[in-house]
Amino acid sequence: MAARLCDRNPATSADALIDEMVPPSTFDDVSFDSYIPDPNEPTQAAAVAKAREFVERASKARSGKRKGLFGRKTPTQGVGLYLDGGFGVGKTHLLASIYHSMPEPKSFATFVEVTHVVGALGFTNAVERLSKHTVLCIDEFELDDPGDTMLVSRLLTELTAAGVNVAATSNTLPGQLGEGRFAAQDFLREIRKLSSVFETIRVDGPDYRHRDLPPAPDPRADAELVEIAENTEGATLDDFEALCEHLSRLHPSKYKDLVDGVSLVCITGVHPAEDQSVALRLVVLADRLYDANIPVTVSGAKLDEIFTEEMLAGGYRKKYLRATSRLLALSRFAETAV
Repeated sequence: MAARLCDRNPATSADALIDEMVPPSTFDDVSFDSYIPDPNEPTQAAAVAKAREFVERASKARSGKRKGLFGRKTPTQGVGLYLDGGFGVGKTHLLASIYHSMPEPKSFATFVEVTHVVGALGFTNAVERLSKHTVLCIDEFELDDPGDTMLVSRLLTELTAAGVNVAATSNTLPGQLGEGRFAAQDFLREIRKLSSVFETIRVDGPDYRHRDLPPAPDPRADAELVEIAENTEGATLDDFEALCEHLSRLHPSKYKDLVDGVSLVCITGVHPAEDQSVALRLVVLADRLYDANIPVTVSGAKLDEIFTEEMLAGGYRKKYLRATSRLLALSRFAETAV
């Protein structure tokens, strides 16, 4: 009988949460040298130069000290870089290159992962643990949740005051209103206390806004899915309803450990998510599966039907589009893996 994700109850320590703030494995070997700018897009070469310059400034800022009250030396305020651009232009490659270029301790996480770490550790504990880092790299900075944005803005205020440098990328997906014109301004407005710290750099590239997602593979029959799961080493097999219920009982910071070591995720009875809370947990699970390159194959509804039209028309549209795109990529991976 195949294993189930629903039977896994990972326990993640505070130290492990911080230690796991690293780039996805697909970016283990990237560098500034391996980023090949498009000669037709001069902003890409300029972005590489600015990212290299940021590393130099950040290293100096972290090693420098300023005199505070009573002659005590305190860290120089950290510096910031914000890479603003469209989908698929190599912003994460540059962000990971910044991470690899900075000395330990350092951290890299998506915006959502940062909020989960703060939620799991508590604000004060998170600040204390991250304040000794040379840099915090935040991928896919999101502006669609005012509460989360305020939380991260407050976190960055505390960390930069402690001398931590911060590099971030935008989370701009195809069809987002104002892409290429307002994203940077929105970012600076939301972190207005830090606007003087951040330098915003535009990274242009091919316009993906009119490219449709490829059609989702047809779902498998339940019996076929069971057979695949039982004959694939490291595969898991879960009912969609049961999996959604299990996810509701786990803190999202544990989803990475939930899928650790899994070779293939099989899910029966997939159907449109019932409400926003279920849908948002599925977004986080999709991100963790994508980061770990774990194929997904299902029965029931197609993977591009999980998020309803009403959800796609709402404030979390870009989250759902990203999750759909990633699930489709993983499902196509499964087509060749089984």
